[in-house]
Amino acid sequence: MKTTKQLFSAIVLALLLFSTTTILAQEDAPKRPEFITVTTNHWNMDKEDFKMSEWKAAAKEYHEKVTMNNEYVMGASTYLHNMTADNTEFLSVQTFASWEDIGKFGERSGELEKAAWPDEAERKAFLKNLDSYYANEHSDEIYAPIPGAKFMAEKPTKDMVCYIRKSHFAFPEDGTNEEFKELRMEGNAAIVQKNEFVKAYYPNVHAWGSDKTEFVEAFFLDSMADLDKMFDRGDELMKAAYPDTEANKAKGKAWRKYFTGVHGDYLYTFIHDLSK
Repeated sequence: MKTTKQLFSAIVLALLLFSTTTILAQEDAPKRPEFITVTTNHWNMDKEDFKMSEWKAAAKEYHEKVTMNNEYVMGASTYLHNMTADNTEFLSVQTFASWEDIGKFGERSGELEKAAWPDEAERKAFLKNLDSYYANEHSDEIYAPIPGAKFMAEKPTKDMVCYIRKSHFAFPEDGTNEEFKELRMEGNAAIVQKNEFVKAYYPNVHAWGSDKTEFVEAFFLDSMADLDKMFDRGDELMKAAYPDTEANKAKGKAWRKYFTGVHGDYLYTFIHDLSK
């Protein structure tokens, strides 16, 4: 008989094989990324002439000249602190079609930088200025997208609120791949997909990094005002989908065994014109 860890590894492997995230829903089934890199950066709080407008102008120039032209980066986005434990942090997120592309994009970015700023002195000055906004410390995580995403109807034309929920897997002794997948997709269809305040939803699991128990869900909303509305609507949909019956109580108990019950909540601002 498989051990709990083997069973859960099978779950993650199956999810990796059927991973899905793309910023837009398209009928022609675009190629889907396999990995998401998340870099937590920090502002240089010692920079005396720090101007957010000047940082954004420089970041946007780099984004348009380098990131948008890097064929190894399927998608990219930037998230500023809204309500988190550290007001100095911001996230840089990139999606890749394969592990190999993660290794290739850095070299390609260097080539594009030279093409964008052929003059070496000018290039070094631009990059030095951009880097001056950032502290030396940062951390990196790699996640794998899993089925159940709710895709954007169209590319955002304004900044959005991104609510992140980080839960933790519990590795139950009686857990199975089939039960976990069935319970998750049933709830996803009944609650997340039908919630009109959730403009997009992307679930991800740990692939490489500091905590293999992480289950990360990203909810995109039009505004902060929609946060409470999303939760209220979720409660309504849950009650409609799972009335108070013994069978549904059993489902709830079965679902909860896959998680520790501990989760964290984070709010970021998605910057629409720094996205690919």
